[in-house]
Amino acid sequence: MQHDIVTNPQIEGFISQHRLPKKFRILIDEHYAPIVSWLIPKRRAGVALFLGISGAQGTGKSTLADFIRLALETTAGWRVAALSLDDFYLTKPERERLGKDVHPLLKTRGVPGTHDLQLLSSCIDQLRDLDSKRTLPLPRFDKAQDDRAAIETWPVVTGPIDLIILEGWCVGSLPQAPEAVSKPINELERNKDPAGTWRQIVNKCLAEGYAELFAALDFLLLLQAPDFEAACRWRLEQEKKLAAQSADGGAGIMDRAQIAEFMQHYERLTRANLLSLPNIADIVLQLDDNHDCVRSVYATVAK
Repeated sequence: MQHDIVTNPQIEGFISQHRLPKKFRILIDEHYAPIVSWLIPKRRAGVALFLGISGAQGTGKSTLADFIRLALETTAGWRVAALSLDDFYLTKPERERLGKDVHPLLKTRGVPGTHDLQLLSSCIDQLRDLDSKRTLPLPRFDKAQDDRAAIETWPVVTGPIDLIILEGWCVGSLPQAPEAVSKPINELERNKDPAGTWRQIVNKCLAEGYAELFAALDFLLLLQAPDFEAACRWRLEQEKKLAAQSADGGAGIMDRAQIAEFMQHYERLTRANLLSLPNIADIVLQLDDNHDCVRSVYATVAK
């Protein structure tokens, strides 16, 4: 047990809060705590580090981000702002306009091109400049309603910030070669994007605004699913949890068939990420079919 990172009561509280199995403390001891130990000496006075956490749906990105926040705040006295790319989706009306004016598939949240990068960049810039006399509300997105949450529900942080965490399924994703996006890879692309327009738009967004955002990362962590099929199963589990937690019975929650179609929006980049991101990530946490982390791989060349 690595008591120098977090205490037993903190671990028990974390597991209870996130409704995790008891065996999760093994993951903390063997994989999460060493990440925190790796980060602590990288602190830079007066400068907010920028950490990306990438991984397919259901790999545990938000849980890892929250543990890092808890451990650094309680152990090292850091102030941490944890952001999710999912909280920066364009609003439902904005995506509906994209779907009408640009391409119907852009109505569905998820792929590059459906996020409010201006809001995200502004938030990151403000976090970097935040001092002890100012606070900043962090945007939140209500997936059950498929729209941005009311601003009064956004959590508030106080500066100065030592670490900004950005977690998301396509954090760090690289644009594909033009020939790679020319052929559809699933039913959704064949039927709803036969000319490849949507795929080209997504790829162009990756090569422009998203590339600029990801280039600013100081470090990248990857939660590597064994394959795309595992990510589909885990995303369905997430939806079931959302339904259980939703106050209105989950009016916007998807069923199994809807999840299967929804995941086809992500399939192309998820499969590409499984191949490309392990080569550029600073730390790769390899997951098996049972969602257990079997190995942590640290890059031999430090940034």
